[in-house]
This record gives sequence, C-alpha cells and structure tokens, in this order.
Amino acid sequence: MSNDPRPLALCIMGPTASGKTDLAIALRQHLPVELISVDSALIYRGMDIGSAKPSAAEQAAAPHRLIDILDPAESYSAADFVADAEREMAAITAQGKIPLLVGGTMMYFKSLIEGLSPLPSANPEIRAQIEAEAKSDGWQTLHQQLAEIDPVSAARIHPNDPQRLLRALEVYRISGKSMTELTQVKGQQSQYRFAQFAIAPAERAVLHQRIEQRFMQMLQQPFEQEVQALIDRGDLHPELPSIRCVGYRQMWSYLHGQVDRATMIAQGVAATRQLAKRQLTWLRGWPELTWLDSNDLDNVDKVLRKLAI
Repeated sequence: MSNDPRPLALCIMGPTASGKTDLAIALRQHLPVELISVDSALIYRGMDIGSAKPSAAEQAAAPHRLIDILDPAESYSAADFVADAEREMAAITAQGKIPLLVGGTMMYFKSLIEGLSPLPSANPEIRAQIEAEAKSDGWQTLHQQLAEIDPVSAARIHPNDPQRLLRALEVYRISGKSMTELTQVKGQQSQYRFAQFAIAPAERAVLHQRIEQRFMQMLQQPFEQEVQALIDRGDLHPELPSIRCVGYRQMWSYLHGQVDRATMIAQGVAATRQLAKRQLTWLRGWPELTWLDSNDLDNVDKVLRKLAI
C-alpha cells in the first residue's frame, strides 16, 4: 500500500450489532482519524434509538460526520452519499488526518470505493407513467415485467417494494439497459487508497443474540415515543425510505394497531437478522477485505499491524 501515492482512507464495515462503532472510536485513540458515518438510517434527524445512533457521549468522544443531515421526509441516494463523503474526506485529508468510514450500508461503500455506475437520473414523466400502470394493473404485474427484462434485479427486489421496483423499471425505460447491466460498469478510480476491514462475530448465533439483545434494549428506551413523534408529524408514511428502516416500520405498524406487541418484537428481530444476512452476503464477495472477530480483544492491534503504523 505504501507505494500508492493516494491518501489513505480506512473502512470499518460489518453487519448490524457487530461492534463497528466501538472499534472506530477505539481506533481514534491510536490514529489521527476523523469518522464518517456510512449508514442510510443515521442520516435522519429524530431517528436515534431505532437506528442505534451513537450516543451523545460517543459522538463527543468521536464526532461522526454525515449523521443527522436530513429530515425523515427527504430521500437520499448513493450518489448523494458519495458527493457528501468525498467532500468530508477532502476536508479531513486537508487537515492532515485520515478519513475513517464506518457503517453498514454496503451500497454506499461500494459506490464510494468502486465509483458510481452510470445510472440515469430520475425522470418525472416516466415515473408518473409507471405509477399509473401500478394503479391500474398492480405492482405484481410490473414485477413480472421486470423479471422479463432484468431477472437478477427481479430476484433481488420484492414485489411489495414499489420504490426499488419503480427505479429498476425507470432505468430500463430511460436507457434501454437493465439496472444489472449498468451497475456492472465501474466508475472512475477513487482518489483514495482504501484499507478495508469487516467486523462480525465468528458464530452466526452470537450475532443473532446480539441483535435480539439490542432490539430489546431499544424497547426499554423511549423508542415507542420516538416513532409516535414521527407519526404525529402527519407528513410521513410507511413508503418513505426513513420509515422503511428496520425497526421503524415494525413499530409503525404496531402503533397503528396493525400488529400486537409480541408480533412487532418478533418481526423487528427477524427483519434485523435479515438485514444482517444481506450485509454479510455483500461482504462475503467483497475484495481486499480483512476480517475481524467481534469478540477479539485485540482488533485495534490487528488493524494497526495491517496498516503497519
């Protein structure tokens, strides 16, 4: 790595509840790093407990950039993240420090490290056309259309996920190429050299235990009141990316009387496990990755040795 003249950036990735934040804060005691959050839930203001946002004490000890930058009514794309992250990385590097990117939103990491795919911008006319078709024919019919033109995306996108389904069809109708085809095209090489680490428990059962423990801790905090405050605003709904975040959509359903408390807890834990599974699936195919065990006490030393600092 030392032969590469580009400035260094560190990445700490991993599934939810794996100990990423603790490791990043610990590394700040040994390295001149500044932290950048890579998390599609932590960007939202007023969504603290359900997103496991670093506490005020943690943020005082190690300030995280790109936290609390958006209202829950707003949307945020991988392209938005790349633009914001590159701006913050440049500012950190200009101070003579090292950017440390920490989080679990793998698409953000991929877009930053490999460069953005040449996906077309949203087209309001085509979106309106697709939405009109969905209203008349149903999203299931549109999902079948997607399966014909882009079976890989259709297998990944659930028929009940209108946001991603609409985007995949929109991309094809604008460009004539599938999202799968376009996302295989790499962007320009980054201006940074990335040292990439992933942290997770060696045993899947341990991760599941940590996930359940964290969810139950959230319920002991005023998580219910946090989601009720979002409902009380009156301008938010379950199809927004913010409310679709794991934990929030289950509590939203419970507070609307759609499920009982026991079902909400079971669904919340199951959805968090599914999220962790997707994150691990991404990471298993990730190149140039150094794995760390969440239960090891010497992970900081392992990172330092790897960097030879």
